[in-house]
Amino acid sequence: MSEKVTLQVTGMTCAACSNRIEKVLNKMDGVVEANVNLTMERATVNFEADKVGMDDLIERVHKLGYGATEYVEEAPANEAGEKKWDRQQAMLVFSAVLTVPFVLAMLKMVGLTFLPDVLMNPWVQLALVTPIQFIAGAGFYTGAYKALRNKSANMDVLVALGTSAAYFYSLWVVLQGGHHVYFETSAIIITLILLGKTFEQMAKSRTSDAIKKLVGLQAKTARVVRDGVEVDVPIEEVVIGDVVLVRPGEKIPVDGTVVDGLSSVDESMLTGESIPVSKKAGDPVYGATLNKNGALRFQAEKVGKSTMLAQIIRVVEEAQGTKAPIQRMADVISGIFVPIVVGIALLTFLVTYLVVGDLTTALMNATAVLVIACPCALGLATPTSIMVGTGKGAENGILFKGGEHLETLQKVNVILFDKTGTITKGQPSVTDVILVEGGAVASEGELLHLTASAEKHSEHPLASAIVAAGREQRVLTEPTEFEAITGRGVRATVERQELLIGTRRLMAEAGIDAGAIEAQMEQLENEGKTAMIVAVGGVVSGIVAVADTVKEASKGVIAELQAMGIRTVMITGDNERTARAIAARVGIDDVRAEVLPEDKANAVKQFKSEGRIVAMVGDGINDAPALATADVGIAVGGGSDVALETAGVTLLGGELDGVVRAIKLSRATIRNIRQNLFWALAYNVLGIPLAAFGLLAPWIAGAAMAFSSVSVVLNALRLKRVKI
Repeated sequence: MSEKVTLQVTGMTCAACSNRIEKVLNKMDGVVEANVNLTMERATVNFEADKVGMDDLIERVHKLGYGATEYVEEAPANEAGEKKWDRQQAMLVFSAVLTVPFVLAMLKMVGLTFLPDVLMNPWVQLALVTPIQFIAGAGFYTGAYKALRNKSANMDVLVALGTSAAYFYSLWVVLQGGHHVYFETSAIIITLILLGKTFEQMAKSRTSDAIKKLVGLQAKTARVVRDGVEVDVPIEEVVIGDVVLVRPGEKIPVDGTVVDGLSSVDESMLTGESIPVSKKAGDPVYGATLNKNGALRFQAEKVGKSTMLAQIIRVVEEAQGTKAPIQRMADVISGIFVPIVVGIALLTFLVTYLVVGDLTTALMNATAVLVIACPCALGLATPTSIMVGTGKGAENGILFKGGEHLETLQKVNVILFDKTGTITKGQPSVTDVILVEGGAVASEGELLHLTASAEKHSEHPLASAIVAAGREQRVLTEPTEFEAITGRGVRATVERQELLIGTRRLMAEAGIDAGAIEAQMEQLENEGKTAMIVAVGGVVSGIVAVADTVKEASKGVIAELQAMGIRTVMITGDNERTARAIAARVGIDDVRAEVLPEDKANAVKQFKSEGRIVAMVGDGINDAPALATADVGIAVGGGSDVALETAGVTLLGGELDGVVRAIKLSRATIRNIRQNLFWALAYNVLGIPLAAFGLLAPWIAGAAMAFSSVSVVLNALRLKRVKI
C-alpha cells in the first residue's frame, strides 16, 4: 500500500538542484514516484511505507545538502522562509552599495573625467570587491560545494567558477603590481544575479496568488446555535451537526444543507458562475460563498478539510506540484547542461589562448560562457506556467487534477457527451402517464403510484422525477423487493404485485411482448421524451414518459467546439429516438444510444484505437468507467462523487461552457510553456557562442542570465490576463 507525502525543500537554486533531488529520491528502495517542483520548492513522493519512511526521505534530502520538512497546509507563515527572503534582500542592498563605485569607475573609463581617480585604484577595488565576493556571494560557494560533493553541478557551480576566475586573476595582477584588473566583472555579476533572483522570487510569489485568494475566501467565524443560544465561534470549532445561521451579506462558513430560510447565494468564487443561486430548505450550501439577500439556517455537514473549498485548494496544490509530459525534455537537458557548459568554457579558454595568445582575453571569454549559461530559465519554463494556468482555472471553476490533464486537453479532437445531467439539466419531470388496455392497473393514478413506489430506491435522475410526481399524488408504498438492472430499468414488488419498469430490451429479456404500444412509444420519443414501459404481473400495463430540458448553454458550446475542429458525440443509455431528438436540438449529428456503462468505456476505446485524443464529459456514476478510460475525463459539477473523483478535469459550475473555457485555458497554457522553452533554449543557443567568441563582456552575460529567469516567470504571469 503506497502513501503520499509532500516535503518542503529549501536550498534549491536552479533546475539542476531539483533534478538531482528528484533523481536520488526516485532511486530509493520503496519510492514509487518522486516529483520535485522548483517553483513551489516542494517534493511530492509516493512511497511504500513498509520499505521506506518519511524520515528516510528527509534524511536523504539532507545528505544531498538541502533542507526538507513535511509540508503542512495549515502552517502559519514560514518564519524560516521570511528570514531567508529578508537576508536575500539585505545581501542585494549590501552588494549593490559596494558595486556602485565599480559602475562609476567604468563611467570614468569612457570619459567622465570629473569622477575621483581613487575609483581606479586596484587596491581600493580589491577592498570593495572582497566583501561582495565572499559575503554577498557566499551562497554561490555553499551551493557549489554541496553540488560538487554530491557529484553534480548546478547554477552555483557556474557562478562560483566564473566570478572566482575574474576575482583571483585580478588579485594575482594586483599582487604583481599591475593595474589591469577585472574586479568589476565579479562585483557586477554577483549583484546582477542577486537582483535577478530577487525579482524572480517576487514574480514566483505571484504565481501562487490563486491559492492565496482561495484560502482568503474562507470565513473566520461562524454563528451557531448551541443549547438554544446563538454564539460566534472560530470556524475551526464548527462541528458536523451544528446549526449555523447566516445573515444577508455574510459568508457561509462551512458546507451543509439549508433547514430554514430563503435566499440567493453568490457561488462565483467556487464555480465561476456569476448568477446567484436560489437556496431554500433542502438545498446544499458551500463554505466561502456569499449569502446575498435573505437569512439562512443550515446544518453543517462538511467542515475543515472536508469542505468543497478545502478540496479545491488540495486539488490545485497537487496539480501545481505535478509535471506535464512536456517538461521531460527540459528535465533531460537541465540534467546534463552544467557539465557541458563547464566543458565549453574550458574549450573556449584553451582555443582563445592558443589563437589570440592573451591569457586575459581567454579568461574573460571563458568566464562569460560560465556565467551566461544557466539552466534556471529552462527549469522554470514549465512549472511556472502550470501553476498560473491551474490557478486561473480554479478561479474560473475549472479544476485540473494534474499537469498531464492540462497538457492533454489541448490535443483533444473528439469529445463524448453524456446526455442526462450533462447536455440536459438532469432535472426531468413526468409529462405523460398512459394506461394500456388489457393491463393489470385500473387507473392512471394507480399506475403512477405503483411506478413511483417501485422507483423509490433508484438513483437514476429519471426515477427521481417519477418519485417526485408520485409523492405529489399520495404517500408512496415501500417496495418489498427491489433490483436495479443497469442500463435497462428496475424490478420491484409493490403491494404484492411484481413490477418491471424500463426499456424495450428489458421487456424482451423478460419475455414480455410490448409490440402493441410501439406506436405510442415512438411518438413520445420523437417528442424528445424518455418513455418507460411498466409491466405489472408480467403484462404491459402502461407507459410513463419523462422529459428533461436542455441546458441553455449546450447548443452554443457544441457549435463552438465544432468550430474549434473538435468532433462531438452524444453517448447515452436512453433510447435512440429520444437521444436523437435531444441531439438535434443542440447540433450533434453523431449519436450512440441505448449504451450500457461498460459500452460507454468501449466507445471511448474505439475512438482511441483510431488514433483520436478523446475527452469524455459526464456527471453520473454510470459515466465513471468512460471518464477513467478517456484521455481526459471531464466531470460536470453537481454530479456524483464517483464521477468527480474519476475525472482529470472538474467543472464546478453546472454549465457546459466550462468545457470550452477549459480547452482554451489548456491551449493558452501549453502555448505559454512552448514560448518559455523556446526562449530559454534560444537564449543559451545564441548566448554561449557570443560569449565564447568574446562578443559579450562577462558582466553583460551575468545580466542576461539573471534576467532570463525573470522573463520566463513574467511570461507565465501573462496567463492571468488570458480571456477564457
